[in-house]
Amino acid sequence: MTLLPQPVQSGDTIGFFSPSSPATCFAPKRFERAKAFLQHKGFKLKAGHLTGKSDYYRSGSIQARAEELNALIRDPEVRCIMSTIGGNNSNALLPYIDYEALRQDPKIIIGYSDVTALLLGIYAQTGLVTFYGPALVASFGEFPPLVDETFASFKVLLCGRLSEKAVEQQNLPYSYSMPKVWTDVKIDWESQSEAKPTLANTWQFIGNGVVKGRVVGGNLNTMAGIWGSPYMPEIQQGDILLIEDSLKGIETVERAFCHLKLCGVFDKISAIVLGKHELFDDKRTGRQPLDALMEVLNGQAVPILNGFDSCHTHPMLVTPIGVQGEIDFDRQSFSLTSPWLKYS
Repeated sequence: MTLLPQPVQSGDTIGFFSPSSPATCFAPKRFERAKAFLQHKGFKLKAGHLTGKSDYYRSGSIQARAEELNALIRDPEVRCIMSTIGGNNSNALLPYIDYEALRQDPKIIIGYSDVTALLLGIYAQTGLVTFYGPALVASFGEFPPLVDETFASFKVLLCGRLSEKAVEQQNLPYSYSMPKVWTDVKIDWESQSEAKPTLANTWQFIGNGVVKGRVVGGNLNTMAGIWGSPYMPEIQQGDILLIEDSLKGIETVERAFCHLKLCGVFDKISAIVLGKHELFDDKRTGRQPLDALMEVLNGQAVPILNGFDSCHTHPMLVTPIGVQGEIDFDRQSFSLTSPWLKYS
């Protein structure tokens, strides 16, 4: 059974939590800028109890991090739960999440990168559609105009502009628009004082015809940490697989793609949505992640949308996990065709 959260509106409360890295400690200026940005948009913010706390590489113990998330899940005022950033250890929380409370009060759960473990785990355990999208510090602490484009996607998809009836009737499927520019330029967060330089954007549609299927996936490296567990949704025939990564070398990316092949994933899915790879290290090969993927596929006919902006780069588009999607490779479009929000 698929569960849908309600939209989050201006005036509602967004709760934020730190399931892995302590960004509220190591990036205090960016943290404050991010809070001010969302408050200016009319949202109330509620801090998780590990805000401002650090246990070296993480925000707190496994149990403390799980309780921080559970407190927001159980809080009826909180309508959207947003991670501050990713990290490496969100999968540790999965056995301790109050899934029943989420079933009783479905709410928007959003983040990316290492938070993939929570997004997929919650979806697998409850059927609740979750959202691969911006994190508080990492995304909303960026400078304009990139942060404005990220928020525009957040607003359109999560703040109630699209009616459930219209989407159900497919009179108004939501089609993504490619941002004109993007960036993965690295600047020290605490010294950054202006907008990052950008590059002209492009998406590649490699394939023909129209594919339809359930959208599932997220950060490729993180999925390896839940693969084979009850918290990884089983890949189904016809799924559209979203995969992206950050700061990896080509040898690691090749291994991750091979893992999917060995698990039979490419035999089931209808298409791959490959997000941009932030600061990819090609090890002097001159090759990109797409090249590594094509080599691993070895002629297997899996259509690919390459360069999608739901990843570690800026701006970031929101992608619902567990909804129906459609990629038209001839018209070069990617659309959502089933509801991702519930309207009272």
